[in-house]
Amino acid sequence: MAIQRPPKPRVATAPTARSGRPRSERVHQAILTAAREILMEEGFAAMRLEHVAARAGVGKATIYRRWGSKQALAQDLLSQLAAPHIAVADTDNTHDELLAVVTNPMRAVTETDFGPVIKAMLSQIASNPTIGDPFRATVVGARRAEVARVVARGIARGELRKDVDVAVATELLVGPVYFRLMFGGVLDLAFAEQIVDSVLRGYSA
Repeated sequence: MAIQRPPKPRVATAPTARSGRPRSERVHQAILTAAREILMEEGFAAMRLEHVAARAGVGKATIYRRWGSKQALAQDLLSQLAAPHIAVADTDNTHDELLAVVTNPMRAVTETDFGPVIKAMLSQIASNPTIGDPFRATVVGARRAEVARVVARGIARGELRKDVDVAVATELLVGPVYFRLMFGGVLDLAFAEQIVDSVLRGYSA
């Protein structure tokens, strides 16, 4: 079964730019790229804004005009990397849409830089509110909202029960992906199908 590529993402990111001179998008992306590379190479604890600035070829003050801290920079990077893997197209097929809910994050963690970056950041997301709270409000919130739309379509088609708990459904669909990312296990289409079949056994109308 071919895995559909999702349409344009809907992740909302909190504004991080400060007032001052107009922001250069090239400089902005250079800083995010440098932060991504350092996170992947050294982890969050070792990341220093002066190192990010040096790699991006900018002054440290340039970073502070956009982000007030390395936590804010890391959160903005996570949101940018996650955004293309949130949205699920309306295919008029609830099984396929639920499969996309699983394969979108699966593809993100196995085929893109989001995987090593989120792995480097998971402990911070869990323990540091300055990173965890914005991440839950943006990336996790956007994913829950997208699953809610998929569930609503499934209910409207008469394929899902009306009492589906969207929060639990999201965790049942996406949680196994992150569990295997952290603790090992194959992340492939067969595993995604198993997850969806299990969820449908519980939530089918």
